[in-house]
This record gives sequence, structure tokens and C-alpha cells, in this order.
Amino acid sequence: MEKDYRLASKRFWQTVRRLRRGKQCFANTVYNGDPGPLGEPYLIGVGRADCTGPPAEIPLMGYANPQQTAAGIHTRLYSRAFIIDDGSRRVVFVTADVGMISQRLRLEVLQVLKEKYGNLYRQDNVVLSGTHTHCGPAGYFQYTLFMITSKGYIKASIEPLVNGIIKSIDIAHSTMKPGRIYRNRGELDESSLNRSPHSYLNNPENERQRYKSNTDKQVLVLKFADLDGDGIGMISWFAVHAVSMNDTNRMVSSDNMGYASYLLEKDKNPGVLPGQGDFVAGFSSSNLGDVTPNIRGPHCVNTGLPCDYLNSSCPVGGTKMCQASGPGEDMFDSTKIIGHNIYMKAKELYANAVEEVTGPIQAVHQWVNMTDVTVKINDTHTVSTCKPALGHSFAAGTTDGGGGLNFTQGAVEGDPFWDGIRDILLGKPSNQTKECHHPKPILFSTGEMNLPLPWHPQIVDVQIITIGSVAVIAVPGEMTTMSGRRLRKVVKEELESVGTFSNTEVVIAGLSNIYTHYITTYEEYQVQRYEGASTIYGPHTLTAYLHKYRELAKAIAQDRVSGLPVGPEPPFFTNNLFSLLAPAAVDRKPENTSFGDVLEQVLPLYRQGDVVSVTFIAGNPRHSGDIRDKTFVTVEIYDNRTETWEVVYNDASWETRFHWLKGSNKQNNATVEWYIPPSAPVGSYRIKHFGHYKELKSLRPVITPYEGSSDVFTVMSSYYSKPT
Repeated sequence: MEKDYRLASKRFWQTVRRLRRGKQCFANTVYNGDPGPLGEPYLIGVGRADCTGPPAEIPLMGYANPQQTAAGIHTRLYSRAFIIDDGSRRVVFVTADVGMISQRLRLEVLQVLKEKYGNLYRQDNVVLSGTHTHCGPAGYFQYTLFMITSKGYIKASIEPLVNGIIKSIDIAHSTMKPGRIYRNRGELDESSLNRSPHSYLNNPENERQRYKSNTDKQVLVLKFADLDGDGIGMISWFAVHAVSMNDTNRMVSSDNMGYASYLLEKDKNPGVLPGQGDFVAGFSSSNLGDVTPNIRGPHCVNTGLPCDYLNSSCPVGGTKMCQASGPGEDMFDSTKIIGHNIYMKAKELYANAVEEVTGPIQAVHQWVNMTDVTVKINDTHTVSTCKPALGHSFAAGTTDGGGGLNFTQGAVEGDPFWDGIRDILLGKPSNQTKECHHPKPILFSTGEMNLPLPWHPQIVDVQIITIGSVAVIAVPGEMTTMSGRRLRKVVKEELESVGTFSNTEVVIAGLSNIYTHYITTYEEYQVQRYEGASTIYGPHTLTAYLHKYRELAKAIAQDRVSGLPVGPEPPFFTNNLFSLLAPAAVDRKPENTSFGDVLEQVLPLYRQGDVVSVTFIAGNPRHSGDIRDKTFVTVEIYDNRTETWEVVYNDASWETRFHWLKGSNKQNNATVEWYIPPSAPVGSYRIKHFGHYKELKSLRPVITPYEGSSDVFTVMSSYYSKPT
């Protein structure tokens, strides 16, 4: 199969070169200005696919809050894939609306890619990156710590992610055509705040003085266009946590990054529903480890006063009361504002991108045992990484979502009470591990815990792809601002050291390929706030990564990628995976009713800007199985000309909210809200709900589809307007 693709690719490039010789290409093309001489085109493909999992009862991944289980849909989740081929090599970059890429998710995706495409798409040329939304279904990990906090390994969660990512790559693969890439960068203010400034200030002063801010404000955009100059897609990177939706939210949501994609794709694909249209806009995470979008900063929610600066706690209520918020009135408003800011900057940079990206493509990847990396830092000293461990401040959480117990950030000493409980339940950390992680007081010595499976990974992916003068560093975790700056500097210097690269743009793609929590600088680690306590391989984690990525960059610069060792392959566990999620119960309904019946009806008349609400008798959304490319909700307008109903919004739309309420006696409700835009046409509307319910027939479960509809209602510009 791979042979066929290579043959087709070879024929394509022969055709392109004949066209170029015949002067039939690229004549008089203008790209928002004079692009200068054009280079060889790339072969480019873009694809997008729904990867939304079950929006009910499954924990949401990110805040590790056991009460935060899915109960509806705010916006759907998508995988966005970009394939670039230079005639000799190709790379795939995927940004998916998911908390982070787990090792298990990546391994399953690579396994399917190998079955479909042979050796065309591999671990070295495929990058999978998560947007870091904290509101996607969990359950797609194979390590014990994550399984415990996510109700185990849940096939119903991981399958939509695998299938959605694969489908986005399939679409990108099947739509590849000759095109060009342009890059542009700018700065975005008032959209990010450092949530651990005390840690940042522990970095050397002379290093801090090189930068204007304690967060990275830069936005990098890659614009993809066909040979006619028409845009086909875009990738943007910006460093900010996707936590505008807070830990009280229970709806599946793509958060601020997803909203930015939603807006730009709506611009470029007019007149279609979300997730449709050819233009694909990917917004990707970067070195966001200490960066929050909650720019009003942390305050005690019970008093309104600022939290304690050093440990982010409140006199009454501790860390749970210390919460950051803003810039909006609530989490939905904040998500909208931050997402809109990111979208507007990316849109501006996209429109003005004229610097063409040219040159060959390269990809380099290694598996590394991060528990045993030794780096020589001078003639007399070496430093080493450690077996994984989490510190006490890990349990404190952050100002974006604090822990519920009496842990605080900045703890450099253990707590006898909690240490005693840990020793009884999980065992003491070894002296070697305690010394290696100093000054971190160890709460969980996860590298020494292996039942029923290892609690944390040992084998980690490190990877760089280069597209001409753009280098994308796939980082397996959450790098802080200064960690990312050091890494970009090292990679840029190494790539440009032998003259192979010049004017190189280096960007970090965070939450890529495998999740290993945080990566702080050595100096930030000493402070032991949440990020340092969650740097699981010890104080020299960043030093080890700088060493490894420097080697990868050197191999690219010196064209000796093929000589690098592959490294130890990670495990793919088949035994001892467990699930703590009970099967979804049968559905019941009140006497003399049917599923889909309306319990709370709409009003007959609304204005633009109002909120329509309707409640249905509902089944459990888990009974709907694979919900990708389907919808639980439609908002429909009546077309008087054709006498038909037209769908104008669904559950992927920002304007709708689908709330599922698990009721008593297994009787469940679904409330659909439609936030009528000021621009909504005046007319007659209805809201429909679709789902499935499970019942027992002859003691066997039977799942049946249903649908329900609201009454018809009128939307007007004013209550005093006359209906047309």
C-alpha cells in the first residue's frame, strides 16, 4: 500500500515540475502583498473530524475533580490534521480538542495508521498535540494514576478519539494538493497571566530581563494556500491554558481554543454548520504550564480579597476558596472573550502572512527512559533525572482549580498526617527517590508503585519536525514560560549552528504524544508550587529535555537523523487495564409518557438576544453509542418558500447548550438552551432533541432511538414587531 502512495507522489511531483517548466503555474499570483520569488510548492492536505465521546457520567479530564462528570454538550470536540509533503518526506501535525495526548491514545492511533497506510505514517513523522481543554471525556490512559482519577480505561472514551484523529488524517491524506505555506507572528495582550509569578521570579534576573513579560505573548500562524492563492487551512500556536471553563462545568466543551477554531472556520466556511466546510483552522497549545486565561487573577471567593501571594490560599477555606477568574462575567463569557481574542489575532496574522516557508521537511523522534537520563553540565558535575514522584503541592491544585484538602502550594516540607496515611496505603518513598527529588516533599512515589500497572510512564517521546524554516518541538507535557524559552533557544542555536537553517522559527507544541505533567526550570522547581511539585522526573527534568532535544536538532542540522537510535519502545498494556465505570442503567419515564416528550415547553414569542429553553424526557446519552457526526440537538427555521424546516444550529454550535440531568428513579431529562444571536433572522423556529433509551425486554437490553420537538415559536426583533 505504501508503495502505491509513493508512486503516486512521485508522479505528482513529476507533473508539477513539468508545469513549472512550461510556465503554466503561479503567474501573477498576489498574496496580500509582494511575496517575492516563489519556491517549490509543497503537497498539502488538511482534515477535520468529530472526536466527541460520551457526554454523560464519564469524568472530564483536567481538573481531577471526581464530581466533575459529563452531563451534556457545550461545544463538540474536533481533531484537525495537517499533512505536508516536500516530494521526499512528509509530516503530519494533529491538534485535537482533548486535555492531552496520552501514550495509549498515540499508540492506538499509530497502530491503526500502520494497518491502513503501511510505513507511510509513523512515530517519527506524526505529531499528536492536545489543545488542553479540561472539559473532554477522560478514560484514555493506561497508567494507574490516571486510571484512578478517570474511572479507569474506558473504551467508549478512547474509541471516538482514535477514530476521530484517524478520520481527520484520512481526510487530509485524500485531499492533498499542491500549495504554499506562509508564516507570520505577532503578540497578543490581555489574554494570559502567569499564575505562579513567585516561581518565575526565582529564575535568574539577567535571564528575566531579556523578556518583556512573565508569559509568552507571541502567536505564530502558518497559512496554507493552494496554487491559486486560496486559503485551505491554518495552524496557530499560543501559550495559554484552556481553562476558561472552570471545574464547576459539566458539559463537554472545547474551551477557548476550540472557540477560536469555531470562529475562524465559520468565517472561512460560510453558510455551513460547525465541523463542515473545507477550510480547517487548528489552534494548538504551547508552553502554557504557568499561564492562565483567568486574567483578573486569584481572589478569595468568600471575601473578594486577594489570595496569599506565596501559597495561593485564603484565611478561611484554604486553596479551594482561592480562585482566578475573568475577564468575563462567568466562565462562558470568559471563554468567549479569550477565544475571540485568540481568533482575532490569528485572523489578522493569517490575512497578512506573506513570508513564504520553503525548504525540505525533516522529522526526528526518539523514545527516552526519562527515569534515567544523566547530563554532564560541566567538567566536574553531572545531574540525573529521577523515578517519577508527585509532591505535596500537587494536591493543592492551582488557582484555576484548587484542591479540596488542606494542602497548599509552595510546600517544601511534608505533612506527618498525610505522609502517615500514604505510608500505610501506598508505602514509603525510598531514600534514593526522596534525595533525588529534593526539595520536593513526596506525596506519591509513583515511580515505585506498579500495581495493578505502573502509576506513571518511564518511556517518553521526544520529537521535532521541521517544515522549511519552521521547527515544531513536540513536548510531552506542560512547559512553563521560561522552560519553553530555554528550549526554543537551544533548538534554534543548534539548527543554525552549521548554516543549514537561517531565520528559523521555533515553536513548542505542548501536550504532545504522551503526558508527563509539568516541566519547570530548576530554579522554579525549588519553590515547589503546583507546577514544580508536578514535575515528576525531578529538579533536572528540563536539563534532560534540553540535552535530548539538542541532540535531535543537531541530527537534523547535520543530516544524520537516520543514525539516531530509536530508543526503548513504550509498553502497550493488554492485561490489568481496569474500568470503574458502571454500565449505563436502563431508562425509565413517567407513566403515560414517551421519550422525547416535552416537560417544559417553549414560549410562543422571543426576541433576538433572548434565551429559549425546553426540557425533554430523555435517555442516557451513553446509550447513543458513537455520537460522532451526529447531534442531540437541532434548532430549525421554517422556510416559507419551500415549506420545509432547515437546521441552523446543532449541539456543536456555540449558541446551543445541551444539559443532561440524571434524575431519580432512573428518569432523566434533557434541557436544550438556544442563545438567540442578535443577527438571527425573524421567523418561525422549533427545537428538536434526539437520543436513545435502553429498556429490558425478556431480560435483554434493547436500545431504541427517539426524538422530540418543541412547539413552534416566533423570533422577532422586538415584542412590538409584527410577524411577517
